[in-house]
Amino acid sequence: MTEDNRVVERAGWAPVRRFAERSVLGLIAVIAVGLGFAALLLLVRFHWSPLQSLDHAVADGLNHQVAGSETKVKVLQQISTFGGRGFMIPLVALVVTILLIRRRPRPALYLVVTGIGAMILDPSLKVLVGRVRPVVESPVATAPGNSFPSGHALGSMIVWGMLALVLLPAVRQRWRPLFLGVVGLIVVLIGFSRIALGVHFLSDVVAGWLLGIAWISASAYAFRVWRRESGHPDENPIHEGLEPEAAADLKIAANEEAVLPHPWAKGAEILVGWVLTFGLLYLLGYSVTRWSPGFDDAVPRWLQTFRTPELDKISWGWSKAGDTHAILIISLIFCPLALALWRQWRPVLFLVLTMVGELTLFLTTAAAVGRPRPEAEQLDGVMPTSSFPSGHIAATICMWTAIAIVVMARVRQPWRWIFPALAVLMPVGVALSRMYRGMHHPTDVLGAVLLTAAWVSVLWWTVRPNAHAVTATEAAQADRELVVASS
Repeated sequence: MTEDNRVVERAGWAPVRRFAERSVLGLIAVIAVGLGFAALLLLVRFHWSPLQSLDHAVADGLNHQVAGSETKVKVLQQISTFGGRGFMIPLVALVVTILLIRRRPRPALYLVVTGIGAMILDPSLKVLVGRVRPVVESPVATAPGNSFPSGHALGSMIVWGMLALVLLPAVRQRWRPLFLGVVGLIVVLIGFSRIALGVHFLSDVVAGWLLGIAWISASAYAFRVWRRESGHPDENPIHEGLEPEAAADLKIAANEEAVLPHPWAKGAEILVGWVLTFGLLYLLGYSVTRWSPGFDDAVPRWLQTFRTPELDKISWGWSKAGDTHAILIISLIFCPLALALWRQWRPVLFLVLTMVGELTLFLTTAAAVGRPRPEAEQLDGVMPTSSFPSGHIAATICMWTAIAIVVMARVRQPWRWIFPALAVLMPVGVALSRMYRGMHHPTDVLGAVLLTAAWVSVLWWTVRPNAHAVTATEAAQADRELVVASS
C-alpha cells in the first residue's frame, strides 16, 4: 500500500472515529445525568433525612433573605415568569412560526415534539412522587400542585436549551460561548427564583435540570438520526447546532445594507421632529384646556345616555385593545414576524421608533397640559394621567398606521388591505369606547390624531421605512444568492 493510499484511508476513518468518540462521550454524559435524576427521585421518594435537612435549610435561609423586601420578591417573581408556561409556550410558538416562514420545518417539528414532551413529563412525575411544597416561616409566594420536580426548572432547561440548539448556527463562532452562557444564566436564575420564593426545594430544581438535560439529549439524538437518515452528513459536533446548514435562513437580515445611513444626522432630525411635534401638541392642549368648546363635555355626557351592561362590556373590550399590554403584545408579535418574512431591520426600527416616540410624547404632553377628565361618570375610575391627549387612541393609531405602511409596500396579495382597514377601524372603536366610558373629550381624540400625523410623518421622512422594500420571496432569494456568492 502506497503512502497516498494510507493517507486516504486514515482520512476516511477520521470522521468515523470522531463520530464514535462523540457518541460514546454523549452516551456517558446522558447516562450520568439520568442516574443523577434517578438517585434524587429515590432519595426524595423515600424521605432520606440528610437530603431533607439540606432542602429545608436552604429554603429557610433564602426565605429569611427575601421575606420583608417587596423589591426582592417582585424581581424574583419577574424572573420566575420566564420559566412559566404563560411565557414559554408563546415564545416557542413564535419561534416555530418563524422557522416555518423561513422554510425550516425540521427544527420547527423538533421544538414542538420536545416541548410537548416537557409538558407531559412534569405533571406525570409530580403525581408519581407526590411531594408537598415547602412550608417556610414567612411565605412570599404560592404555587399549585406538588413540588417534585420543579416544573419551571424542567421547562426552562428544555425550552431555553432546545432554542439554543436550534438557533446556534445563526450565532457567530466567537459569540457562541457568550450566547450559551446567557442561556445557562437564564435557566439558573429561574431555578434560583423558585427556591428563593419558597415554592420549591433545592432538590426539586436540581432534579428538574437533570431531567431536562436528559430529555434534550434524547430528543437531540433522535433529531440527528432523522437528519442522517435524510441524507445529511453527521460530521458536525453538537456545539455547531442541530442543523448547521440552516445558518443562512436563521440569520435575521444577512443581505441588508446599512439600517439607517448617517445615524447621527438622522438622530438629530428625529429629535428636532419630536420637539416640533411636542410643540404642536402643547399648543393644542393649552388651547382646549383654557377655551374648551361646548361640545367637548357634551359628547361624553351624550354617549353616557346609551350605557347598558352589554355596551359597558363591549366598550371595556375595545378600550383594552388600546392599552399598553395589548399594544406591546401586538408589537412583539409583529416585529419578529416582519424580520422572518422580509429580512430587514428598517421596518422594525420604524415601528419601534413610532411607539417609543408616541409614548414619550404622550407622557410629556399629558404632564405639561394637565387637563382634567370629562365631567361624565368615568367607568374606569380616576386615572393618574391627564385627559389630553388620549394615550390609548394615540398608541392604537400609531401602531396600526405603522404596520399598514410597512405591509402595504411588501405584500402584493389583496389581503394586504386588511391592515389599512384596521388602521381606521381599531382607532375608531377605541375612541368611541374611551368617550363612552367618560375618559376623554373629542379634542383629546383630536390630539391623538395630531400626534400620530406629525410623528409618523417625521419618521417617514427620516427613517424611510419602505426604502429597498422587498417581498418575502425576493428577500429569501437575495439571501440565498448571497450565501452562494460567499461560498
